[in-house]
Amino acid sequence: MAVQINPSILSADFSRLAEEAKAVDGADWLHVDVMDNHFVPNLTLGVPIVESLSRATDTPLDCHLMIEDPDRWAPQYVEAGAGSVTFHVEAAAAPVRLAREIRAKGARAAMALKPATPIEPYEDLLPELDMLLIMTVEPGFGGQAFLDIMLPKIRRTRELISKHGLQLWLQVDGGVSDATIERCAEAGADVFVAGSAVYGAKDPAQAVSALRARAAGTTATAAWACNH
Repeated sequence: MAVQINPSILSADFSRLAEEAKAVDGADWLHVDVMDNHFVPNLTLGVPIVESLSRATDTPLDCHLMIEDPDRWAPQYVEAGAGSVTFHVEAAAAPVRLAREIRAKGARAAMALKPATPIEPYEDLLPELDMLLIMTVEPGFGGQAFLDIMLPKIRRTRELISKHGLQLWLQVDGGVSDATIERCAEAGADVFVAGSAVYGAKDPAQAVSALRARAAGTTATAAWACNH
């Protein structure tokens, strides 16, 4: 399992987005948080910014839609240049249909769960997805403290992925840092969104490398990875 680090542009300087995107050229994906001030109490980037970012960087865009009515809006983010689009299951009217539409348009389809949303009711949906996102903070704001109580949920999700023999990426988002990334990797995550831990560092590219090394070291000996 290859560890992936996705810096969150939410923690970057919005007046210099093109430069900030280039500052993490070694990242696997650039995580773009889209918030509508309805599903979450904050307003951030939309389709025009995603279009601009896709032209400004060669790093593929991982768009996390924290919005109402993703069934209507998610396909537009694929058209805007996103290589992966994540919708929240709590907001989606028809998650299977939406995942298939995202895939049909040429992007990876991902589904996100808020901290209080259990994974078990969605076990049958997993084959329709390319990635599952376990939120390790309440969505809506960057810079929040990591919720350790999400670690058992990450483990249960990894067990379900293994049970069905799926090549499904397991992403965590919220409070991921040098102090927490190893716990996430040990629990079963292999894709890590990091905001302030990357963009708050003096050298964002070096921060990406350091986070990747920590996660990869833990993954190499994690029970779930050894049994995969």
